[in-house]
Amino acid sequence: MPGKKAPYGLYAARKLKIKRLKFRWSQRDFRIRILQLKKKYEPLEGAPMARGIVLEKVGVEARQPNAAVRKCVRVQLVKNGKVVTAFVPYDGGLNFIEEHDEVLVAGIGGSRGKSMGDLPGVKYKVIAVNGVSLTELLKGKKQKPLR
Repeated sequence: MPGKKAPYGLYAARKLKIKRLKFRWSQRDFRIRILQLKKKYEPLEGAPMARGIVLEKVGVEARQPNAAVRKCVRVQLVKNGKVVTAFVPYDGGLNFIEEHDEVLVAGIGGSRGKSMGDLPGVKYKVIAVNGVSLTELLKGKKQKPLR
């Protein structure tokens, strides 16, 4: 009989299960999850959000075919001291952020935890400034507290 076939029969379940597991190691998502690589290497250490201090405001150029300067901030995380670049959403969102402000960053929502759209290397976005939601500040519902 040419080639190996999958085992079949009444007592084949264990063999099928082991065989399937062997092949799953070639899948990227499976490896990352099982080896817990997010907890080890990702700046947020597997958490959905993290607090950080704004170091500087930066403009990131959009990828081709778009031409724009996306407003971002360099943030040093409080939990581990790692520095990440976070996108500031909304029109005029950067006006509410100054250096040394405390911001809350979360994943930007790109596929497989990667960057989104035309933003090269930016994996995070700003959600709140000094404990107040960025959307509330933009709508004028709340004032930014002074620190």
